[in-house]
Amino acid sequence: MSLKNRLNRKNLKRGIVFASKVGDFVENSIGKVMEDKNKLADEIPEKPENMKWYRVSLDKGLSGDGSEYYIYVKKADPKKLCIFFSGGGVAWNEYTAARPVTGGKVAAGLPNYYWNNLRPFTQLMNINIGITDIASDKNPFKDWSFVVITYATGDFHVGNNDYPYKTEDGKDDILHFHGYVNFLESMKVAKELIPAPDKLLIAGNSAGAFAVPALAGEIIDDYYPNARSITVFSDSGQLLYKNWRKTAKNIWRSKDSIWRSIHSDNITLDWYKELFRKYGDKIRYLYSSSDRDYLLSAYYNDIINKKYETDQDVQEDYYNQLIEMVHELKEITPAFGIFINNWKIPLITMGGTVHTSVRELHFTAFTQDGISMAKWLSDAVDGKVYDVGMDLLSNSKNKTKKRRNLGKK
Repeated sequence: MSLKNRLNRKNLKRGIVFASKVGDFVENSIGKVMEDKNKLADEIPEKPENMKWYRVSLDKGLSGDGSEYYIYVKKADPKKLCIFFSGGGVAWNEYTAARPVTGGKVAAGLPNYYWNNLRPFTQLMNINIGITDIASDKNPFKDWSFVVITYATGDFHVGNNDYPYKTEDGKDDILHFHGYVNFLESMKVAKELIPAPDKLLIAGNSAGAFAVPALAGEIIDDYYPNARSITVFSDSGQLLYKNWRKTAKNIWRSKDSIWRSIHSDNITLDWYKELFRKYGDKIRYLYSSSDRDYLLSAYYNDIINKKYETDQDVQEDYYNQLIEMVHELKEITPAFGIFINNWKIPLITMGGTVHTSVRELHFTAFTQDGISMAKWLSDAVDGKVYDVGMDLLSNSKNKTKKRRNLGKK
């Protein structure tokens, strides 16, 4: 290796280390400010106030690294309840298990796959933003009761396993895939606080979007069988991987009914097929995505090419796969409501489009075809289901047929 190349590599390594330290510093600083200024949600009292977010610590809950686990709840209208599954990445093998998210890794562009604990910073992703915003009158779900099932287990909320792995520095560790246990404990709290809603919205973003069709049936049958209006909504839940069934069965140790319903590389689609088979038109079904999701395309690139990064080519693959996914969702039922957008945020979406919108500022602020996601979702839970942004997926039949073969690698 030439002297110039050695110097370039050394400088690159220094740059990564510096960026990593800066990222960790920023995250820790934000967390400390939140603590110092008493911005963290209070632990729920015996008599909680309405329209206030609380933290509920679950004794039997566990985060991926073995630390405490808690959820967020808000009591408001007792007849309108949203069970919201939070996102936060996924671990599907030992390599990804060894690389949880930190602010430093994000800033340095290093592989980081899932949040393995709950810390002050993660509150920013869970409450008081988008659909969970209680300050903005533009949020049509402001007066709904909420149970936010937080996520720090890397298993799409369906795991029940203690998974041994080696850390990046070669040490033995365990990732607690306890998402399903956390879900069950969370639902006990939900049932106690909001026992009998008329309207039920089961929603989730990113990793939580995958959980929605996997767990909605249990929510309906075991906790809210008398809800008269039920809507399920997944925001950004597309990640093709041929080994999902093996992962759910052998790594996450999901219960049989969950892993047995996986038959393809599209885990979300398989779970929705099973959900519709059981409940049919009893439920309203909704799905949303941006057309070239910068983050999910990076995950897909890692699965296919072992490169945790996004670029125009892999974003185009995502787009092609999305065309097929929407087509197949509509084959489940033509009444499946779809919201597609092409929103971009400079310096964040890396040439692609946004990853999730339901719990972002642009839930109410951005529009597609003149309609915000907030408006579309509010109409849907009131019984008016329609599609937005479908022109973004318009192609000739021949092109669409060709694209349906992509992602089956």
